[in-house]
Parts: sequence; C-alpha cells; structure tokens
Amino acid sequence: MKTIFKYLISLFALSAIPMLASAQEIAAPALDAGNTAWIIMASVLVLMMTIPGLALFYGGLVRQKNLLSIIMQCFVTVGVVTLIWFSVGYSLVFADGFQDTKAGFFFGGLDKAFMSGVTLDSLIDGVGIPEILFAVFQCMFAIITPALIIGALAERIKFSGYLLFLPLWCLLVYIPMAYWVWGGGWIGEMGAIDFAGGTVVHINAGISALVMCLMLGKREGYKSHRPVTPNNIPFVFIGAAMLWLGWIGFNAGSGLAADGLAANAFLVTHLATAAAVITWVVIDWIRNKRPTTVGACTGAVAGLVAITPAAGTVGVLGAFVIGIASAMVCFFMVAVVKEKLGYDDSLDAFGVHGMGGIVGSILVGVFATQAVSGEGGVQGALYGDWNQLGVQTVATIFSIIFSAVMTFILFKIVDKLVGMRVSARVEEEGLDIYEHGEAAYN
Repeated sequence: MKTIFKYLISLFALSAIPMLASAQEIAAPALDAGNTAWIIMASVLVLMMTIPGLALFYGGLVRQKNLLSIIMQCFVTVGVVTLIWFSVGYSLVFADGFQDTKAGFFFGGLDKAFMSGVTLDSLIDGVGIPEILFAVFQCMFAIITPALIIGALAERIKFSGYLLFLPLWCLLVYIPMAYWVWGGGWIGEMGAIDFAGGTVVHINAGISALVMCLMLGKREGYKSHRPVTPNNIPFVFIGAAMLWLGWIGFNAGSGLAADGLAANAFLVTHLATAAAVITWVVIDWIRNKRPTTVGACTGAVAGLVAITPAAGTVGVLGAFVIGIASAMVCFFMVAVVKEKLGYDDSLDAFGVHGMGGIVGSILVGVFATQAVSGEGGVQGALYGDWNQLGVQTVATIFSIIFSAVMTFILFKIVDKLVGMRVSARVEEEGLDIYEHGEAAYN
C-alpha cells in the first residue's frame, strides 16, 4: 500500500512540472508586438518634427541669407543630443544609482550609462516594449527641446557659441527637468501631470528662449512694429504640416501602447490644433483685415503645444477649450506684448512654445477627467478637484524659474568662453556665407 502511495505522489509531482513551467512563462514579461511597432512609428514621427519639420518651419520664417544657418543648427542638434542621450542622458533620467545621495535630487544615476545592462530582452513593464526602443523614443524628445530655442536666437547667434551651449543646456537643464517629471523625481511624485512635455519640453525651451533673446539683444535694424518678411512661406507651411503630423507620435505615443489612451491622445491633439488654427485665423482676420498663411501655421503650433501636457487626461471639451485659449493667449503675446515691450523673440519661440506650454500645463488642472485618466485617476477643477490645479501651478512656476536661472548662468559662461553673438558685419551679410560658406539659392 505504501509503495502505491509513493508512486501516486511521484506521478503527481511529475505531472505538476509542466504546469509550474507554464505558470512561470505566463508570469514572465513578454514582448508586445503591437505596442512595439507603434512606438517605432511614433519615434520616427517625433524625429520628423525636428528634421525636416522644425528646420523648414523656422528656416522659411527667416531671411534668405540665414536659411542654412537654421537648417544647420537643427541638423547638428540631432547629432549632439543623440550622443549625449545614449552616453549618459538616458541613465541620468531613468536609472536610480544616485538614489539616497545628494546627486539623487537632480539625476537618476549613471548605472545605465552607454546603455549598460540594457539588453535586447530588457522590456518596459506593463507595455511590453524593448527598453532600447523606449530610450530611442525619449531621445527624440530630448532632441526637439533645445531645437525649439533656436527660434529666439535666429539670425544672430554664433554657431560655435550654440555648439557649446547646446550640450551644457541639455545636461544641466533638460535632463534634470525630465528626471523630476518623468524619471521618478519630485515633480512627478507631487502628482503633476505632464503627459508629453508641457513643462519638460515647451515651458523649458520657451522660457530659455526668452532669456536667450533678451541677453543676445535685438537684431540689427529690428523694429517690433515691422516684422521681418519670411523668405519662403511654402517652407513654413510644409514645416507646420510636418509638425502637425509628427505631433501625433509625440502625444499619442507617450502612453507607450497602442490602446484607447493613444486613440484619445490622437483625437484631442487633432481637435485642439484645429480649434487653435481657426481661432488664430479669425483673430488675424479681425485685427489685420486679412488672414495669413503664416498666422494659420503659427496657430496650429500653438494648439499642438498647449494640448501636449493634457493629451492623456482631457476629453473633447478640454481639447476645444485648450485649443481656443492657446491661440488667444499666444496671439496676444506675439502680436501685442512683444510689440509693446520690444524684445526680439525672432520666431516667437517664447510667445508660442513658452506661453502655449504654460496654458496647457495649467489647464490640465481644470479639464483633466477620469473619463480619460481612468477610475481613481486625476480630475481637474471643472470636475471638483481643485488640488490638481494647485499642483499644476506649482510645477509650472518652478519650471519657469529653473529654466530662466539656469539658462542665464549658462549663457554667461558660454559668452565668456567663445562669445554668443556674431559681429555686425556677419549679421548684415548673412550667417550662411560667413558661418558656413554656403548660400541657400545659387
């Protein structure tokens, strides 16, 4: 009898082995092919926003003699930031080696420097995409952020000065902000919502742009009531259209999954942009007696910027209001405030990206809804939670102060080392010839 009993126990144990193995396989994270394919596509779309989208948009707005300088600055930004990101940037934002140290307040760590420990099989929990791909996607955000600043410096900054300022700003301004918001830092832990870059990208770049343009000074002959005539408005349109298209990857990809949240982000991004375009055109028509192509394109960018932090938490109502509000505020800053105060924000990097980012970041605290964020998710003041509005305001104010102070310091350092502004003769003749030895049109 004992022999039979032992036999049955052994048989049961052997039969349980495949069941245990199967359970382990189920528990192990698995690659999600759908999510992976979508984030690959989203990464391509976000890269397209900088080259050629932003390069054409900004390049078309400047004078012909400075078109190539804009393209060169955008193009080189891609190379410089990519090298920084995959050497130390990704690790400083998303690693945790500095935890429990003083440096841990500003940075994550260096344990993933040069992608150390990140293998082909490393996956992001919950979405099943390769960590390598996540790093690539985040790299595209790191690229476009300093590229936006170029719009305030156009037609008067030394290429050498920009090349030195760029890595310093990326390391000491962008990376800490990204860590605080997305990498486990205090802003994210506070509960601030920045779905795709309202504080990290647009406020950060826009405020830095304002500081830079004030410190550089006005372009020679600049008059605030007489805007510089764009050299190629079709370039402006093509660039804006590419930005609109690429922003789908920027926002809808930020949930890291091909799901309902991505679909909603796509929807509200498109809605807010459409609302901003029409609002800007109407205001332009009423104030200046005719609607302009450049105005419509600028309105589109304003709407895209403002919906960015809110795309993961607002619905259709929020998208409409954010789009309309961003166009009204940004138009006022570009057409009224800049003219009254006389600062030379060449291509309105502050007026559109800085102010649009502020509008979107604050209005998250008004229009966020659990219909999008899910049960137990964030709600805005419109739905009874005024606390979120306070949190968004704190995050926004801190972002403004940090970006302004750090940019001021870095500008002073670089200006002392290599100089930031070209000579009057170079500015008069054009940066393309003097800085790069080329002409856009021969």
